[in-house]
Amino acid sequence: MLLVIDIGNTNTVLGIFDGEDLLMHWRLISGKHTADELGIYLLNLISLAGITPKDIKGAAFSSVVPPLDAPWEDGIRRYLGIECLKVTSEIDLGVPILYKTPGEVGADRLVNAVAGIRQYGSPLIIVDFGTAITLDAISPSGEYLGGSIAPGLVVSMEALFGRAAKLPKVSFEVPGHVIGRTTGESIQSGMLYGFIGLVDSLVERIRGEMGMEAPVIATGGHAEVMEPLSRTIMSVEPWLTLEGLRIIYDRNRGRD
Repeated sequence: MLLVIDIGNTNTVLGIFDGEDLLMHWRLISGKHTADELGIYLLNLISLAGITPKDIKGAAFSSVVPPLDAPWEDGIRRYLGIECLKVTSEIDLGVPILYKTPGEVGADRLVNAVAGIRQYGSPLIIVDFGTAITLDAISPSGEYLGGSIAPGLVVSMEALFGRAAKLPKVSFEVPGHVIGRTTGESIQSGMLYGFIGLVDSLVERIRGEMGMEAPVIATGGHAEVMEPLSRTIMSVEPWLTLEGLRIIYDRNRGRD
């Protein structure tokens, strides 16, 4: 079995694969923890899944939070006895990176590209609704071209509440109309309809630069809420990053 971990700014998502089947997955809050704390978390999660540490034969992770990398690697090494594969632009991804500075591309964006190409082919546009909203463009030849980065929903809402004390905090529920009848509905309308408008506009501009109608898929914590509002997103893949980590591990260490 394979343990995969995607370390993000807000959440850390873990999964366990048996071959190509995703058996279990968990979403944790990202934060500073010691290697021992993370090791204990892993052992507890594995136990709850009815799996023993000896069942885990490999591990891979992607991260956009460098200070958290070493504790995770050390915790996995100490408590599972495994050397974890770290995804970077320098390992064999099977996807040419045409970014001017490949080392600057977030590992999660590269992992999503690998999984997206495997499942949908190319050309392709991938939207990830995370701490930031990222859009990534894949050429018809399966090359990673680059994309766009915008503030995510949670970051934007926290900034709004931090600067406007009288505004009420609201949930990410889609209001029945764009013209809000209450302040809460007005905020929901501005956030959800506004941000999906941003995404659709960027998709159309990316398609224009690519010169083709590339299909669009979405992933990330808010993808399922946003997809019904979009005129460009055709499918949601909630565990795209985990799938990409599995593919990259198999490519780099599967033969070991």
